[in-house]
Order: sequence, then structure tokens, then C-alpha cells
Amino acid sequence: MNFWKFVYGKTVINLPRLNGKFPPPCRPYVCRNARLSTVPISTSFNSPISPRSKPVQKSGFPEPVSSYCRYIHSTNGTAMSNSGGDLKLNSEEPGEDDGTMNEFLSRFVWIMRGKLAEAYPDCDKQTIDGMLLIIVGKVASEMEKGDLKQMLGAAAATPSQDFSDDLWKTVWEVSNMVLNDMKKEKKKEKMKGFLQSEEVKEMCRFAGEVGIRGDMLRELRFKWAREKMEESEFYDSLEHMRREAQAQDKEEKAEGKVTEIMGDEAPVTEERPKVFTLPKRQGKISYKIYGLDLSDPKWAKVADKIHERGEVIWPQEPKPISGKCKLVTEKILSLNEEDDPSPLLAEWSELLQPSRIDWIILLDRLKEQSTSLYFKVAEVVLGEKSFQTNIRDYSKLIDVHAKENRLEDAERILKRMNENGIVPDILTATVLVHMYSKAGNLDRAKEAFQSLRSQGFQPDMKVYNTMIMAYVNAGQPKLGESLMREMEARDINPTQEIYMALLRSFAERGDVGGAGRIATTMQFAGFQPSLESCALLVEAYGQAGDPEQARNNFDYMLKVGHRPDDRCTASMIAAYEKKNLLDKALNLLLQLEKDGFQPGVATYTVLVDWLGKLQLVNEAEQLLGKIAEQGEAPPFKVHVSLCDMYSRAGVEKKALQALGVLEAKKEQLRSDEFERIINGLIAGGFVQDARRVYGLMEARGFVASEPLKVAMMASQAFSRKRPTMR
Repeated sequence: MNFWKFVYGKTVINLPRLNGKFPPPCRPYVCRNARLSTVPISTSFNSPISPRSKPVQKSGFPEPVSSYCRYIHSTNGTAMSNSGGDLKLNSEEPGEDDGTMNEFLSRFVWIMRGKLAEAYPDCDKQTIDGMLLIIVGKVASEMEKGDLKQMLGAAAATPSQDFSDDLWKTVWEVSNMVLNDMKKEKKKEKMKGFLQSEEVKEMCRFAGEVGIRGDMLRELRFKWAREKMEESEFYDSLEHMRREAQAQDKEEKAEGKVTEIMGDEAPVTEERPKVFTLPKRQGKISYKIYGLDLSDPKWAKVADKIHERGEVIWPQEPKPISGKCKLVTEKILSLNEEDDPSPLLAEWSELLQPSRIDWIILLDRLKEQSTSLYFKVAEVVLGEKSFQTNIRDYSKLIDVHAKENRLEDAERILKRMNENGIVPDILTATVLVHMYSKAGNLDRAKEAFQSLRSQGFQPDMKVYNTMIMAYVNAGQPKLGESLMREMEARDINPTQEIYMALLRSFAERGDVGGAGRIATTMQFAGFQPSLESCALLVEAYGQAGDPEQARNNFDYMLKVGHRPDDRCTASMIAAYEKKNLLDKALNLLLQLEKDGFQPGVATYTVLVDWLGKLQLVNEAEQLLGKIAEQGEAPPFKVHVSLCDMYSRAGVEKKALQALGVLEAKKEQLRSDEFERIINGLIAGGFVQDARRVYGLMEARGFVASEPLKVAMMASQAFSRKRPTMR
């Protein structure tokens, strides 16, 4: 082969077949004591391979312009061979070997030519070619020794006798660079094949159907192709290992045959059978992981507990139900609510010998058919040993009863739970807090809440809201406010509904200070004043008997852009009623009517009450007519006003008619309303009726005030005649 053709054409054909016929590139002293920048070349170099080669007419090289440094050059991609695995230049297949060798040398010559041209800019092309010829000859001789990867590692550590250290280092750096580029090109070509595989295409089609598009789909496609390529390489490596193992077995068999042949000539020795046994263990097994000594006996107990929990999480399969047991099951499902399920359940348990999963399936079927029967059977099942009752079964049943407002049933199950020695945990206590708060039993709700805290539980938003509403419904908004402050201290932001519930409770009781604090806190929390919050402040000042501050808040509401509704106007009129400022109330109504306001039932109710106290019966009855015109029945509060008004006016028929309505709804009467009705009846001379209503008041548990007691005693001592009916 002509090396000049390789130098000028940048390719080598069948380079391994030269069999080491390269001429010596130069004498040992040529480059030994000189750097690449001052490398002398022999004045004549005759290649025996090419008879037409000309001597290099150059006695030396000039100094380079710049020092020699690593040169990075992007070569044009060349076709990769189809060999798999690592690149090898000594393959047994000639075609594959030649292709890989030619590609390596082509890339090597391309990069080295650029480096030499950069180091020696004044040298002509013929001189550069001569230098390349020497370098390529040395590289080719090293390549014939074996695998290029092993050769590169060994040669880089062994200095050359022909080249200087810098030149030798540069040669192997370029060789490594070329080898890495070839690997990348081969991997890139392999990746292209997997990108077009059917499995990757199928996954891409599916991704497109579910809505994945653009860059994300492209990234997923490359990811799936890379995974497929890694999987293929893994199985190829396994196949390679299998082949190596088979080859090793063949070698061992061949060695065994040779040994047998030699053994025929040697004296026969007795063969002992090979016995493979494990070494005898000394001491105890010591197994540690992450610093934990798992050989400790306590881990055996942990494993048993995990096994027990696993049986709960992954329950056993239910037993098949057939024969007589199936008939008993149908009888249980067809029970009525009044029937006692205990005998049938005992018979069913004796026939089936059920486990927990069997009981659960039976309860689920009962729950689908009849909820009431489910409650009854579930309570009986809690006492069954095979059911393996735990605390969660009790808490779930209590929760279901609480949601169905079955307070007595829930308390019965709670009592049974305590009798069995099961202390309510955090979840059960939380259920009890919600149940008692909903039922209005503040004392039991407080007990459950304290039980939560005693167990170290920090109440969450839901528990706080439930307890605050329990305090609000019980008429203790200050205790609810203290819980709200506790929430804020724990960085739990109360909801607007909680703020409004507290504000409404303070307003109903005329607690101006509490209402003001809640309104201010709402603004700091980011809730802007609404129509309802402004109306509640007006109501609070009205209940407190301060119409001036009520009017200031009413005007502020108008200023911020809220138009007063019927309820807000009624609260303002009620504030004027406290001080009997009828002229200001009428002026306010006239002003609002000019702005388009139409009084509603709430406003008319306050006016009827006010006029009734003034004994303006005709005017009050006119307002009752306006309420009827709006198509609504008079509110309950109106009947209290009418009973008081007609009783004091001596209109017996209408007074007793209004009293009859109140007695029919006596559970809605408050203590102050009872006292007003009784005082009105006494003032009108209806003493017998007053005593009857007084008895209803005591039956409700209300305590009469001292003035009312005095009035009742006076009415008994001085029985006055009823005034004539008007």
C-alpha cells in the first residue's frame, strides 16, 4: 500500500495487512531531545513501499509562531460501521476491521494536519505531509499490537523513543479524541434506529392521543428511545457473557480430555467425590443496615406486628355462603326494624364461623338495604369476638349516628366503648366535639375539646370553627372570641363566616365593645366592611341604647357605597325606638323614600311595636295592613307587640287571639318576651291569663325578674276588674 496515497487522500485501505512493513520513521536521535516546535526531520526519507517517493529536501524546521496547544476541530461525519459494543480495531472480520481502521485514521489525519499547520505556519504542504507520514506510521505500528483502547492507556503512560514528550502526548490526546468522536457517532446512529422502532412510535401515538404535543412529546420520544437502547445494550451484554461462559466451558472440557489422555499413561489414583458444604457459622448473625442492628430480638416482635397490621390492610378472602347459612343470611337481610336480630346473628355465626371480612360484607349489604337495620345489627356485631372490634369501629358508628342526629344512640355506643375499657382517641374525641356542638350541648362539647388537648392534639380549623359556633349558639361570644385569638396566634386564619357569627352574637346582645373588636379584626384580616357587617354594628349600638353612634355607623355605610336594606333600616329605627325619637325616625324614613327605599316587613314590624307601646292602635293596624299587602304573614315578634298593645288597651278578643298564637309557639318565646306579655295582661286586668303564661315561663326554666314577681303578687292581692272591651 502506498502511504503517500493515504497522506494526500486522507484514507487508508487495508492498513492491517501491511504486517509491520512500515519503514522506521526516523532515527532515535531525531526527535528525542527536541520539542514539537523544533522537530528536525531527516534530510532524506526513502519509503520502500513507494519507489516514486521523493526525498524531503528540508534540513530543519523554523520555530513555530505559537506554542503547541490542544486543537479542537469539528470533523465531517463519516459512515459508522455496524459493529456493536466498543470500537475494536483488531476484529476477526476483515471488512469490519478495515472500515473502523480507515475511519479512525481518516479522522486522526484530519485533526493532526490542522495541529501541524497551526504549529508550523511557514512549512509547505509537502513538509507537513512528511511529518504526518512519520506520525501515522508510528500510530499504525502501535495499532497492530492490539485493542486501541488498551493501547492508548498503555502508550500514554510510556514515553516514546522517537518523539518528544509533547508530541507523544499530543498524538495520544488526538487519538483519544478521535475514539470518543467515533463512539458518539456510533451511539447517535444507534439512537436513530431506536427512534424509528415500532414500540417508540406506538408510545408517541398514544401520547399524542392524550394531548401531549410539541417539545414535551419530543423529549418523551428521546427518553423512550434511550431507555430502549439501554435495555438492548443490557441484553447484549448478557448474551456476550453467555457466549464467554460457553467458550470457557469448551476450554475446560478440552483440558479435561487432555488430562484423561495423560491420565491413561499415569498411575490410576482414587477419585474422591466433591462435597460442597457451607462453612459452620460461629456465633450469632449480626446484620446491620443504616446503623440498626437487625439481629436484635426486638425486631422479631416488630415483624410480628407488621404481619398483624398486614392482615388488617390486606384482609382474607370471605368464606363462601351456601346451604342453610345462605337461608339464614336472607332472613337477616329481610328483618324489620322492630325485630331482634340477635338470634339469627348467633345462628349465622355458628354455621359460618365468620372472620372479620365476612362480618363487614354482611354489614355492607345491610347498609344498602336499610340504614336503620344496619345501625341495629352493627351495634350487636360490636360484641362479637370474631369481628375483632377495634376503636375505629366504635368511632365510625358514633360518627354515623352523629350525622343522623341520633344523639342517644351515639352516647349509648360511647358508654359501651368505655365499659369495654377503650379510651376515646383523638378521632373519636373530634367526632364528639362536632356531635355535641351540633346538638347544643356546650358542656359535653367542652369536655371533648379538653380531651383532645390533653392528648396533645393541636385543634385544626374545623375543630376551632365547631367550638366557636358552639359558644356563639350558647350565647357566650366572648369565649368564642378567645378561641379565635388562639387561632390567630397559631397562624390559622379564621374564615369570614366565623367573624360574622361572632359579630352577630355581640350585636344581638348589645355588646358594643365586642362588636367593635370583631369589626376591626376583620378589616386587619383583609375583609372589607360589607352591608351585613355595617348593619350589625348599627344593631349593636341600637341594642345598647346609643342611637347617635348607630346613626354614625349608618351614615358611614352610606358613605362607603352600601344602600341600606330593610333589615338595616329596621335596626336604625329600633335604635331610635330605644330613646323614643319618633321625629328622627320619621325624617330618616322620608329621606330614604326619596332615594327610592321601600320599607319592608322588618321595618313595619319595628314601627308596629313602637306604635303599640304608644297605644296608637289605629296607626299600628294600618301598618299591619301594609304587611299583609306584601303577601307575608306577620312575624312572630308582631304577635308579642299586638298582645301587649291589645291587653293594655282592653281589647279582650284581639288580645286573647294574639295570646293564642303565642301559646301555640311558646318554645320560641324568650324571657324578656314572656315578661312583656305577662305585664301587659296584668295591666289590662287579665290576671288568670297572666298566671297561666307565668306558669309556662317557669316550665321553660326562665327565672322571673323582681319587678315581675312584685306585679304578680300585687295582682293576686288586688284583683282588678277587666276593662270593658272596645
